[in-house]
Amino acid sequence: MSKDALSEAVSNLINLALRLRGPDGCPWDALQTDSTIKIYLLEEAYEVLDAIERGSPEDVCLELGDLLFQIIFLVILASERGEFGLVEVIEKITEKMIKRHPHVFGNASVESPEEVSENWQKIKMAEKVGPKSPSSLLQDVPVNLPALLRAHRLSERASKVGFDWEGREEIWDKVKEEFEELNETLTGDDKDRVGEEIGDLLFSLVNMARHWELNSELLLRDASQKFLKRFQEMEKELGRSGVDLSRATSNEMNHAWEEIKNRNR
Repeated sequence: MSKDALSEAVSNLINLALRLRGPDGCPWDALQTDSTIKIYLLEEAYEVLDAIERGSPEDVCLELGDLLFQIIFLVILASERGEFGLVEVIEKITEKMIKRHPHVFGNASVESPEEVSENWQKIKMAEKVGPKSPSSLLQDVPVNLPALLRAHRLSERASKVGFDWEGREEIWDKVKEEFEELNETLTGDDKDRVGEEIGDLLFSLVNMARHWELNSELLLRDASQKFLKRFQEMEKELGRSGVDLSRATSNEMNHAWEEIKNRNR
């Protein structure tokens, strides 16, 4: 990577964003604030994820550019208020990464990726200003994360202080326990209780996935994509049989669904 080319590219992007915000720039961009931009930041991040999952380098490149622009735009807003600029952002993340990797940039040694993760949490805890309890690490998990990802991060951080199941068998027992509790509530008519038990079951499933070194957020994204693909295939299957999806019976749809499911095994 050429440093000159990189410097020029970053400078051009910053200047472009500055012009959009300037007196002779774009009226829409001139009205934007942190609050209005944050939704675009989130959307662009998800579009990057979609491009990665599609396995398209060209799309990943384009979507990363869109995400980078939102980051630059937020930095410019902060700079206008005299808070910080891009240099400070880059310097701080560089300093943090060096500090969080003492086994690379210092004299520490690690034996496994798990030990790296444990050291990361210890260093992060030590960086907190003032007296902090282990629960503060949980409070730092962003509220606006997707629910499954947030559940994963909360339980993951709790495990760092020893609050966790011993192994996969124990968490599987917990999943079955939560399932039975949900099953018991279904005999009544208490919607709130049913909802609470479904939530508990989902949380225990997140933990089970974590013990298998899986992430439930990604698992559900994959399952949703698989459902969409099979639904589209079901529509085509019905069409080949001369049945329009909007007029298909439940039996016809279920039969087509099972045909596709068996075919894909």
